[in-house]
Amino acid sequence: GGQVKPLYDQLHCYTRSKLVAEYGTDKGQVEGGLIPAHLAGNMWQQDWSNLWDMVEPYKGAGSLDITASLQKQHQANLSREQARLPAGASTEERFKAQRAAELKTAQDMTRQAEQFYTGLGMPALPDSYWANTQFIKPMDRNVVCHASAWDMNMGGEDGKSPDVRTKMCITPTEENFTTIYHELGHIYYDLAYNVQPPLFQNGANDGFHEAIGDTIVLAMTPKYLNSIGLVEATAESHQATINAQMRTAMSGVSFLPFGLLIDRWRWGVFDGSISPDNYNKAWWDLKATYQGVAPASVRGEEFFDAGAKYHVPGNTPYLRYFLARIYQYQFYKGLCDTAGFTGPLHECSFYGNEAAGKKFWALLGKGASQPWQATLKEVTGSEQLDAGPLMEYFAPLQQWLAEQNAGQTCGWSAPATATAAATQP
Repeated sequence: GGQVKPLYDQLHCYTRSKLVAEYGTDKGQVEGGLIPAHLAGNMWQQDWSNLWDMVEPYKGAGSLDITASLQKQHQANLSREQARLPAGASTEERFKAQRAAELKTAQDMTRQAEQFYTGLGMPALPDSYWANTQFIKPMDRNVVCHASAWDMNMGGEDGKSPDVRTKMCITPTEENFTTIYHELGHIYYDLAYNVQPPLFQNGANDGFHEAIGDTIVLAMTPKYLNSIGLVEATAESHQATINAQMRTAMSGVSFLPFGLLIDRWRWGVFDGSISPDNYNKAWWDLKATYQGVAPASVRGEEFFDAGAKYHVPGNTPYLRYFLARIYQYQFYKGLCDTAGFTGPLHECSFYGNEAAGKKFWALLGKGASQPWQATLKEVTGSEQLDAGPLMEYFAPLQQWLAEQNAGQTCGWSAPATATAAATQP
């Protein structure tokens, strides 16, 4: 956490200055320099992407309109389906053509993501994947559209055929496109470690499973997206780099203190250091200390704000998401090194590199069959969780933020009670 704090502090300072510019000193911040919780563009203040219009460093620089390209591809699929319709087709026939086009677009997007993995030398997805996966929202029933990946039979060793599936409601947008690459990370992990005994068919630790697909997403550089015909070739410009890094940081770096505090709060409840009569106070104390955010008006104990985060009442461990955000940069750097990449880390894509692919597949195949430190070392050369690669990746943004924040008083002061809460064991 200490390694990343300087970057988070700069991001917080810059974001707060934009909120103050927009809403004025009295509304754009809470006393002590905290960011008002209701202005962060996210209910838990864990992802600040929705503030993009306000924080975008250089208007429109290097913006890659992936969504427009995907929609263009969908339009072509739709025209093809409509061309097959007989003259005077019924409404139902026209509707079916539209559904067929939506399915084709969703499967095309998935095949594009699969091609990244097979380009690294990994196997193609089994036929059953294409037969059983939910690609688009079904018409006949309610489903949870939140993307997920499933290993249905832990098959693959002793000749059983693996049954892996993803469950999504894919539409032609950039967000859905990158989500597919992420979800296939889970699927390829399943396929690789299915040769292990069932007990070892799992991620090396809680953070690994989430980090696999995220590592691939980091390698989806403008050069890669151009190579698959999704965006125009753009000249590498400093402004485009800063914009791209800011976009990543507004979701990835803003998340880090939140990723830590959820389990800090849960464990405090479990060990009794946070008692039922101050559940809410302890929650906001931790949020002030770690995230530098606060509610605009006092939230008493009649509220249970922690309970509004699914993972708290659902009892889902949360540290995995924090770990994954750090590991993904360690994996990424390890694979970029293996691929022989020498430029600035954020420009690296190991797409199509067989040596990197071999190393990645070996990591996936180990599953939970050895201590995670050993698996981490095989890819990164280190047994430690290390935010060094993350900081190297964001070096251009950190320098830019420091220039923007020059002359400002950065940092925040949490209420005295909050600091006490955070220092308790």
